[in-house]
Amino acid sequence: MVIIYENFRLLSYTTNYVLLTMPRKAVRPTPTPAASPAASPHVDHEIVGARLRAARKARGMTLAELSAQSGVAVSTISKAERADIALTYDKFAALAHALQLDFADIFGQPGQARAVPMTPAFTAAGQQVVYDTPNYEYGMLAHDLTGKRMVPILSHIRAKALSDFPDYIRHSGEEFVFLLSGMLQLRFENGSAFTLAPGDSLYFDSSVGHVYLSVGEPDAQVLVCCVDTGMAPRRDPAI
Repeated sequence: MVIIYENFRLLSYTTNYVLLTMPRKAVRPTPTPAASPAASPHVDHEIVGARLRAARKARGMTLAELSAQSGVAVSTISKAERADIALTYDKFAALAHALQLDFADIFGQPGQARAVPMTPAFTAAGQQVVYDTPNYEYGMLAHDLTGKRMVPILSHIRAKALSDFPDYIRHSGEEFVFLLSGMLQLRFENGSAFTLAPGDSLYFDSSVGHVYLSVGEPDAQVLVCCVDTGMAPRRDPAI
């Protein structure tokens, strides 16, 4: 007697021998190679400089008047407006406060009113707007959201030594840093220092002068949240 199976299912009966067929192999589709992630969009220094200059002129302020109100040196403001230098966060915060600008006016779409109630602001991986400086790469998260009470930043830390900076960075408010990868040292003007490993965090008064330094390779990647308390900034040295 023959019992014929296909995929181990009974098909028919006959005699003398048994014939079995093995299950057919499933044909798997060839995976499509994943697309390379798009590079993060960079904001042009000339665009930022033009926005600062336009805001200053719209308020009828001279460079000297903006310097007096912001604590940022006249030469620094002038160079930033001409895109000759890249500003650090403390200078942005001081200028934005003096010009009554939102960070979205600098890095996002100027003039947008804040939605009430606030709508969620989603930033896809790798799509944060990047403002590049020699020591830090600032990845501005939720850059189009106006009226934020905090400024979230995904930062790449290039600086390796205190000598990389003309001075400590200081700005009004409070700051939280969470280390994602690499090793990081935070140095403060009062002599204290903290070394962070991935997963470590630090919360501190950002009006105390501070710098972020990468320790070894690779460069540190950090998530930073800054909150401006509106305190008067200190004057900075000219750049």
